[in-house]
Amino acid sequence: MKKLFLVAIASLFSVGVFAQSQDLPTTLVRDINGKQVPFNETIEKGKVTLVSFWATWCIPCKQEIKNIKTKLPDWQKEADFNYMTVSVDDSRATAMVKTYSKSQGWTFPVYLDPNSDLKRSLNFQNVPFTMIVDKNGKIVFQHTGYEEGSENLLFDKVKELSKQ
Repeated sequence: MKKLFLVAIASLFSVGVFAQSQDLPTTLVRDINGKQVPFNETIEKGKVTLVSFWATWCIPCKQEIKNIKTKLPDWQKEADFNYMTVSVDDSRATAMVKTYSKSQGWTFPVYLDPNSDLKRSLNFQNVPFTMIVDKNGKIVFQHTGYEEGSENLLFDKVKELSKQ
């Protein structure tokens, strides 16, 4: 049953990666220190980027990021890509985001979307929400939700895109 489930997820990921390609929005986000920056400028051109949208109250979000963080050093030996997170917590919870990310030892970029402007620009409703941006700065994959182990399928797509 588990194999069947993973095969179904894998096929969904395959369809998702190539089914859509859209430009990054220029919506303003804040870095962890409060500086505003257009979202499209947070992505390094010429490099695949994996982006996790999350919130401090979202248990599956934190589990996905924890699992990615654990595997990130090995993954980055296999593929040249960036990883970053965007919190959709409201402005009252901004301090909690900074404290939480520091307590977890996150060394990757953390951005804030306190008014959900970016969330509306990307037209998603729920977190965890994950997307992959290709080397040309195009969103080529989007996914909502998290199941234990699905981060490996994300990495397979990241590897595939980083070789192109």
